[in-house]
Amino acid sequence: MAMARASSGPAYPERFYAAAAYAGFDGSHNSTSTVSSKFQNDTALLLYALYQQATVGPCNVPKPSSWKAVEQSKWKSWQGLGNMASTEAMRLFVKILEEDDPSWYYRASNSISEISEPVVDTPVNHYSKDEPIIKNENSFPETKTISIENGTLVETQDKDVVSEDVGTVAVYDQWIAPSITGQPPKARYEHGAAIVQDKMYVYGGNHNGRYLNDLHVLDLRSWAWSKVNFKAENKSQEGQSPAKLTPCAGHSLIPWENKLLSVAGHTKDPSETIQIKVFHLQSCTWSTLKTYGKAPVSRGGQSVTLVGTSLVIFGGQDAKRSLLNDLHILDLETMTWDEIDAVGVPPSPRSDHAAAVHAERYLLIFGGGSHATWFNAQHVLDLQTMEWTRPTQQGEIPTPRAGHAGVTVGENWFIVGGGDNKSGVSETAVLNMSTLVWSVVISVQGRVPLASEGLSLVLSSYNGDDVLVSFGGYNGRYSNEVNVLKPSHKSTLQSKITETPVPDSVSAVHNVTNPTRDVDSELEVGQEGKIREIVMDNIDRESLKSRGEGTSLIATLKAEREELDSSLSKEKLQTLHLKQELADAETRNTDLYKELQSVRGQLAAEQSRCFKLEVDVAELRQKLQAMETLQKELELLQRQKAASEQALHANHRQGSGGVWGWLAGTPGGQKGDDA
Repeated sequence: MAMARASSGPAYPERFYAAAAYAGFDGSHNSTSTVSSKFQNDTALLLYALYQQATVGPCNVPKPSSWKAVEQSKWKSWQGLGNMASTEAMRLFVKILEEDDPSWYYRASNSISEISEPVVDTPVNHYSKDEPIIKNENSFPETKTISIENGTLVETQDKDVVSEDVGTVAVYDQWIAPSITGQPPKARYEHGAAIVQDKMYVYGGNHNGRYLNDLHVLDLRSWAWSKVNFKAENKSQEGQSPAKLTPCAGHSLIPWENKLLSVAGHTKDPSETIQIKVFHLQSCTWSTLKTYGKAPVSRGGQSVTLVGTSLVIFGGQDAKRSLLNDLHILDLETMTWDEIDAVGVPPSPRSDHAAAVHAERYLLIFGGGSHATWFNAQHVLDLQTMEWTRPTQQGEIPTPRAGHAGVTVGENWFIVGGGDNKSGVSETAVLNMSTLVWSVVISVQGRVPLASEGLSLVLSSYNGDDVLVSFGGYNGRYSNEVNVLKPSHKSTLQSKITETPVPDSVSAVHNVTNPTRDVDSELEVGQEGKIREIVMDNIDRESLKSRGEGTSLIATLKAEREELDSSLSKEKLQTLHLKQELADAETRNTDLYKELQSVRGQLAAEQSRCFKLEVDVAELRQKLQAMETLQKELELLQRQKAASEQALHANHRQGSGGVWGWLAGTPGGQKGDDA
């Protein structure tokens, strides 16, 4: 779908005053009855509160008597908005009116001729022949297919189509391809994009494996591309040095004051540490930022998040293709690096993930990939305690992906694109960062740039409304297309509106990291575009109807929140006790293990000693057997000796008698004969 120049109504604050006049807020005493006749009670109360907030400011009037039920309900609705800025109240007033009555301006323009109509970009009909033409407030199909160059965009649910004037259709929650003039940049992905004063700057990227270093700008008012001719500074400024502009991809482009910071990125000849290039918008020159402290190793595919006056850098992939999960912070006031050793379990090493900051305190990490794995878990870092947690996600949790892009609108985090090196992701998802509830805004079909890896996504404002602008990407072919989505009041608050009463297993970021904080702190607006939780709760019409006219949903939610905080505190206390018992048990287990090891050592020594004794016993047995054999031999020899001596003695006696007889003349033989 293309965009053309057409009249769509006045800008703010004239647009608000026109809406207020149409709704019946004319400042008279009868305005309340006029409003009540046009809207349901809950809508009328909310519009009244927003009107008072926009025109008067925060509620400082005394609380009406309980006898005046209507006045008390109006006071509670106004009081619940807290310190909401008047500009935010104006924008929210108009959005709620458009949601309730999409054709309000068309009707009002017939009777309010004094309202001028400035020129603004709105979609024109480029539907195919088979598609119905949408005019004014006529009935809309539940699902619409809109042809674009490379595929089709298909809505997955009913969308708000607001008719503001004859022949003009303002489409919410739907990606459109605006008609753009000028020479577009070369198709690319893994580039950097940033918004400065309604202009989108695109720098660097990757095309067919070649890194780029060109800079282009898209004027979001005239929708015209132009190339920025820049040069390197010849003279160095304080804290900066002349830059050699090296082509890069996978870097981050951060707007800071009146400059653009190009942080890290892959290059052909990488440096040892991260380099930060500075583009000065006024002089159109580049320089290199001089930093102090230990700079992180060079990398690409990291996340760089601006939190206050600091850059928080996480993960990425270094020049050796090693994945990282380290955490570094650069103070932009002192230009000093600080490596953070956070407690808790950090995300696994990854690159091409998305990061966002919530309430200037919580850093959220989603998705990313390693060499063969893609992730869809949510990790949260408390930037005050520097502790990692992994809370439970709810709703339509996105599939694992890497190379996606994200941008925050208030407390909602929109995620677009990404993939797994096989196919691109078709859904545009949104996360309510307070409740961690996911929902799908729209899905696309076909091989379109929105289902690509390495695309960019930025947030801008157009005619007082937030718009998401995507550019580039790769899904089998490189893209240089621009697509725009205007999030409606419904989609921006969708997670909160459809949410049932908070369950006991609340896993919101605030509850995980700081469950005892003041509930009223959630009602503050941190910056323009943030929408208060109290307003979201008021828009839950079904809850208001169930409690009856004049019942404050805020008080009920606060009571429920206090009960949840109390329950959570008890659970945390019990968890601390269990952790202590577990620590004691582990200590006892360690002592017993050491004692067991000692006993095992003693047993091994005793076994060795027994073995030696068995060997000695065997040797002694052998010696004993040998001694017994010798004893027997000795006894035999003694017996033989005794027998020999006896025989010798007998022979000696016999031999002595014969000799003397012979000498006497009586031979032995004769003597015997005579006898």
